[in-house]
Amino acid sequence: MFLAKITGAVVAPVKDTRLTGLRLLTAAPLAEPDAPIVAADVLGAGVGDTVLIATGQAARLALPNRDAPVDAAVVAVVDQA
Repeated sequence: MFLAKITGAVVAPVKDTRLTGLRLLTAAPLAEPDAPIVAADVLGAGVGDTVLIATGQAARLALPNRDAPVDAAVVAVVDQA
C-alpha cells in the first residue's frame, strides 16, 4: 500500500464488463510523482485528494466484484498523513 494524490479521471467507453460501476482515477504516488498509475475507486475520491492505494490481490478484495481485473484500488481517503 502507498499514499498517492489523485490527479484526474480515466474515461473508458469500452471496458471489461466486470469494471462496470467502478470509477477509474489517475494517481501520482507521493514517493514517485512522475510514475502515475490508474486505480479503481468506489469511495468517491476526487482530484487533489490524498488517498491510500492497495495493489495486487488486496486491491480486488476492496471492490464489490472481487473478480474485476484490477491491480490498484483506492481503499481510503486520507485527511492527514
